[in-house]
Amino acid sequence: MKIDWAALGSVFGVSLVATVALVGLFTLGVVGLTKQESAATSGGSAVLARTGAYACFALCAAAVAYGIYLIVT
Repeated sequence: MKIDWAALGSVFGVSLVATVALVGLFTLGVVGLTKQESAATSGGSAVLARTGAYACFALCAAAVAYGIYLIVT
């Protein structure tokens, strides 16, 4: 059995970048929802924070759906 180390490294790199990106997006969504609550009490734009948070969650869901699509096809 021969291992293609270049392909293994490529898969590892792409997986690492995708994982960090998804966790980062989800974290931004959670922070946006937290800022929504503090913006509502301090007179800031709660709608903008909520919209940004929902956009981050939508991008996370789209990335997961695309990954499932790649696995199924």
